[in-house]
Amino acid sequence: MGRQRHEAQVPSAVLSDGTTAQVIVSPYVSGFELVVGETPQSHVDLADPTHLHFEYIARMGAVIDVFREKRAPISAVHLGGGALTVPRYIAATRPGSRQQVIELEQPLWDLVRENLPLARDAQVRVRIGDARAGLSRLPASMTSDVDLVVSDVYSGARTPAHLTSVEFYREAAALLRADGVLLVNVADAPGLAFARGQLATIQSVLPHVAVLAEAQVLKGRRFGNLVMAASATELPTEWLPRLLAAGPHPAQLLAGADARTFYRGSAIVTDADAVASPAPSKSLFDR
Repeated sequence: MGRQRHEAQVPSAVLSDGTTAQVIVSPYVSGFELVVGETPQSHVDLADPTHLHFEYIARMGAVIDVFREKRAPISAVHLGGGALTVPRYIAATRPGSRQQVIELEQPLWDLVRENLPLARDAQVRVRIGDARAGLSRLPASMTSDVDLVVSDVYSGARTPAHLTSVEFYREAAALLRADGVLLVNVADAPGLAFARGQLATIQSVLPHVAVLAEAQVLKGRRFGNLVMAASATELPTEWLPRLLAAGPHPAQLLAGADARTFYRGSAIVTDADAVASPAPSKSLFDR
């Protein structure tokens, strides 16, 4: 009975597909995790929003640290809300930043807002709706005026197909300033066929690309997350050693000719042939 009472106290919400989302105390480090179904979606440390526990989020944070002058405020659009780990990080490290988040699930946002409240000075607006449809509902003044677009959308453990196509990336890229950056979280299985297709697709829209991942993931030896950065203008070469040094380690980065080799021969993904990202094995998130 004691265990049942404890479990009943875990904050939770039922999403539109019947999946349960929960906010739990992290079993590994300080802070909390948002778990959707059996998949850990976000980690948040309310006492220290600069604490980025998930490796791929830490790699995103490394890019965010260097792509503009330190602590300079930016404008950002986040596709996929989760527990708002990255918006919290930007608010803490770049005070005065203006951010918009598009999150599909109202019950999930209600759960996060109640149990993992944002800092009072965080200028973050959350809009409810599909990430791609929500792009067209943003103020027209944001077109070509955003510093950063982050695409990190999952339905369960998979990115929906309609958020993987060249048509989608064109819509997202239309928000960016000439030197703005698109950051995309891509999860893939050994072999990395999906990730190679995603990089080829992104590069067809924003020609300058780089990929960051744990070394064994980038070599296609195990399932994992790859962070793809892209811009219409050349990514500064001084970023590269700083991104590698930022970790987590062991880290590997592909840019320039190495990135082109990575996606060579992969077809550009269109709405007509897009598929969801591969599902991880059920054991991947075993505690």
